[in-house]
Amino acid sequence: MKPLYVSIKEKIEADIQLGILKSGDRLPSEVGLAATFKVSRETVRSAIRLLEEEGKVYVKHGVGTFVVNPLPITPNSLEKLMSVTSMIKYAGLEDGEKQERIKLIQPTNEWTELLQLEDGEEVIIHERIRTANEEPVVFSQNILAETLVKQKMIHQGSIGSLFDYLKKECNIDIARATTEIVVPLHTDRNCQKLLIRPETTVLLLKQLHYDYQNRPVLYSLDYFRNDVFTFTVNRTR
Repeated sequence: MKPLYVSIKEKIEADIQLGILKSGDRLPSEVGLAATFKVSRETVRSAIRLLEEEGKVYVKHGVGTFVVNPLPITPNSLEKLMSVTSMIKYAGLEDGEKQERIKLIQPTNEWTELLQLEDGEEVIIHERIRTANEEPVVFSQNILAETLVKQKMIHQGSIGSLFDYLKKECNIDIARATTEIVVPLHTDRNCQKLLIRPETTVLLLKQLHYDYQNRPVLYSLDYFRNDVFTFTVNRTR
């Protein structure tokens, strides 16, 4: 279940998108919003903080919180956490799958530390090559604790969007991720799966995904063809 502050943030966000709240409008005070949503002021502050981080409101201390003009929507902006399926669609490509493999193995020391696994706990590795317009464009390696997803996932076959599968089948709702951007060597065997042309380059996103309780639930290595995908980051002072 989503925390209350996320639901409040999404309600304000919906009012902005529907034009109920327009650029320049001042939001009700924290006290007013807390009374409206029947929550504490701290819950309201958390919701406003998320909106401010996404550039949807401007907080002028001592004056109020104001709706601002939305930033332009940029395909594959790294501020917005999206599944690989969504990234392919945002790039205007036709999504497909070339290969998919799911297996149960012992974790590396790195995976044990990142996913906070218990001694002896195994992980499920989900690997697949994603195609677009019948060419390989993404290779993904997803690592999850077996205790979270159970071995049912191994016998599932093609699972479609991993985010959707985790939500529907495992009651795991991905909320946020920390991402490391890496340029892999061409000798990387996973990178080589995408090097279909001499000029092809690859970008690797190492991502640790958390649920709404800030529990690490998924570690992914996503290799993207850089001639197909362009990633952007909006920076502020």
